[in-house]
Amino acid sequence: MIRSDPFDGILLVDKPAGPTSHDIVYKIRRHFNLKKVGHGGTLDPAATGLLVILLGRGTRASNRFMSSDKTYEGTIRLGITTDSQDGQGIVIGEADPSGITRDQLEAAMAKFKGDMYQTPPMVSAIKIEGVPLYKLARKGEEIERKQRFVHIYEFRLLDYTPPSGTFVLRCSKGTYVRTICHDIGAALGVGAHLSQLRRTESAGYTLKNAVTLDALLAMEQRDLINVVLPLHTLALQPGEA
Repeated sequence: MIRSDPFDGILLVDKPAGPTSHDIVYKIRRHFNLKKVGHGGTLDPAATGLLVILLGRGTRASNRFMSSDKTYEGTIRLGITTDSQDGQGIVIGEADPSGITRDQLEAAMAKFKGDMYQTPPMVSAIKIEGVPLYKLARKGEEIERKQRFVHIYEFRLLDYTPPSGTFVLRCSKGTYVRTICHDIGAALGVGAHLSQLRRTESAGYTLKNAVTLDALLAMEQRDLINVVLPLHTLALQPGEA
C-alpha cells in the first residue's frame, strides 16, 4: 500500500492578474520547498480565478483536469480588435459599436453555443515543432493552425452597457474564450476583444475554497496542510495512483 504524503493533493488558488500559471507553480514549489508541483489547466497572465494546483501524487491526475470542462465569467469589449484577441495586444482595428443592441449581441452569442471548430490564436502557448506560437507571433509570423473541436454548453449575457458586455461561459477543454469574443466582433461587423476573464470552476471545483496567492505565500509549510484537499477527495483512477 502506498502511503500518501500529507502534501499530496489539490490546492485551489485564486490567481491574480499578472503572473503566468507557470510562475505560480514555481512560487509555490520554492516557497514551500516541495518537489512535485503542477497545475490542472493554464490561465493566461491577464486572467484571474481558479487555478488548480496539484501537489505530489496529485500531479498524476493532471490530464484529468486538463481535459475537464471549465466555467468563466468575462467581459467582451466591442469596437476594438487586437492582435492577441484580448486587452494585452496591439490594437489593429477600431469601429463605432454604439449601434449594437443587446438583442443583436445575444443573437450573435447564441450562434456560438454547441459544437464548433475553433482556430487557436497566434498569440498562444500551443507549440508547432516545439516552438510556442506566441514566439512566432512576436516575430510577425503567422502560420496555419489546426482547428480544434470544442463545445460550448452555456453562453449567457449578464449585463450590457455599451461598448462592453459581461457574460458567463461554460465550455469544454481547449476553448479559447478570447477567440470567441474576437469572432463575435467580426460577426457584428465592429470587432471586439476579451477585456477581462475569470475562471470560476474547473472539473467540479469552484472558487469557494480557493486561497489567494498572497495569503498562500504568507503561510508557513506547516499551515499548508490546512488548505490542501487530500487525494481521497479526488479518487484517483487506475494509472494515477
